[in-house]
Amino acid sequence: MEPLQRIGKATVDVLEVLLATDEPRWGLEIIKLTGRPSGSVYPLLDKLERAGWVTSTWDDDAERRGPRRRMYRLTADGAAEARRVVARAAPAPRFVPRAAQ
Repeated sequence: MEPLQRIGKATVDVLEVLLATDEPRWGLEIIKLTGRPSGSVYPLLDKLERAGWVTSTWDDDAERRGPRRRMYRLTADGAAEARRVVARAAPAPRFVPRAAQ
């Protein structure tokens, strides 16, 4: 598995969506859940797959109408890395001092 060179907010958003379930997600679903444009999400999914974080398969549901969907799922190693990335990206708790008494 390759390390990712740059991990931005869009990457974190995609990883959060993929971590939210053990079920595979399709590209348009990830786009809707992240609120990110397809021009950001699909290249990220490709980068994650080349790095070994994600695997993809084509949906073979013959009963569903419309074009086939490409389904994405985190690998076991990818899920472990994704958890670390998402945890690092989480905002740190803010210290709010109390008034002196």
